[in-house]
Amino acid sequence: MKFIAEIDVMPQKEILDPQGKAVKLGLHNLGIDAIDNVRIGRHITLEIDADSKALAGEQVEIACRKLLANLIMEEFSYEIKEA
Repeated sequence: MKFIAEIDVMPQKEILDPQGKAVKLGLHNLGIDAIDNVRIGRHITLEIDADSKALAGEQVEIACRKLLANLIMEEFSYEIKEA
């Protein structure tokens, strides 16, 4: 069975986000002042062959913890759907 995992990797809230600060400044320079905070992260989509949604989740968890996210500075969340 095929599953699609949608993964978001973001800097931890305690970590400064210089890229987000640069985008916020750029928005301010464009006259868009209603934006208070910008955080920049990554969105990753994986296609997984697994016997169940639970097994697909285990594989995504391992991939995120070992490769896709730097757990010292980043956090991740994901959603798994049937393809």
